[in-house]
Amino acid sequence: MLKDYPLIVDVKRDSSEDGPGIRTTVFFKGCPLSCKWCQNPEAIDPHIEIGFYPQDCIGCFDCEEVCPEGAILKEAEVRIDRSRCTRCGKCADVCPGRGLRQIGRFYEIKDLVALLLRDRSFYDASGGGVTLSGGEPTLWPVYAGKLLRKLKDEGIHTALQTCGYFEYATFKQEMLPWLDLIMYDLKLIDSEDHLRYTGQENMRIIENFSRLLNENIEIVPRIPLIPGFTTPEKNLAGISDFLKEHGVESCSLLPYNLLGLSKWERLGKSRSIMPTNLMQRSEVDSCRQVFSWAQVMNL
Repeated sequence: MLKDYPLIVDVKRDSSEDGPGIRTTVFFKGCPLSCKWCQNPEAIDPHIEIGFYPQDCIGCFDCEEVCPEGAILKEAEVRIDRSRCTRCGKCADVCPGRGLRQIGRFYEIKDLVALLLRDRSFYDASGGGVTLSGGEPTLWPVYAGKLLRKLKDEGIHTALQTCGYFEYATFKQEMLPWLDLIMYDLKLIDSEDHLRYTGQENMRIIENFSRLLNENIEIVPRIPLIPGFTTPEKNLAGISDFLKEHGVESCSLLPYNLLGLSKWERLGKSRSIMPTNLMQRSEVDSCRQVFSWAQVMNL
């Protein structure tokens, strides 16, 4: 069950990959989808998690002394017995090398705004701003909306990266008025495939996208290129046809990268069927060809 307030996984400053200009990206914890290839698995579960980073462990085992559940595995590479761990965070609190880290913290909105405004000069000079990402920020529309409104009051450009699985009326009331840009993921056009690989059907996502096109907001569809999942020609052609039918003239293609592979292991989770190789340039070019009619943007 979701709390009334979100946890934040990370606040990434000096980003050039999450919208126009230099940006600070706020990663919310929690997502209604569970994509098999997720590259931010630490942002799926909305609750606190404990990650183990073996390269930072100095072997002091202060964590073992404070763990009330006896969940520290002193001789094991995985370090944490996840079946015992209650995610209390005591081990992370005493870890001097940050080999154990608590993933997820709450920010009062005023404190988060103050942190984001530290880079105002970079936003102004580059045409940048703040991007809400995740996870899925729309799971907390009231909190996210208040944050966006505070940023707009300060004249900051605001953007949202979303999977599109949200309740439209609430989103429109609480968040939409204070957004300048929406980067909207379209992963799989077939509803059964979407359910199989993300845990949810895509009807709500498709409907929300179609409705947003009638709003006074810049929206850029983003197509993640995941080998074997989203890259089959039938899927890309279906998304392409859908965008053309709706008069969309631009999109963004996101080639798969390997950054998420180690994250699953740090959380004690199986990454199962995730691709383990980067896409070849020829593979990316083939995908781009399907969208040759569109302006392909780098966002």
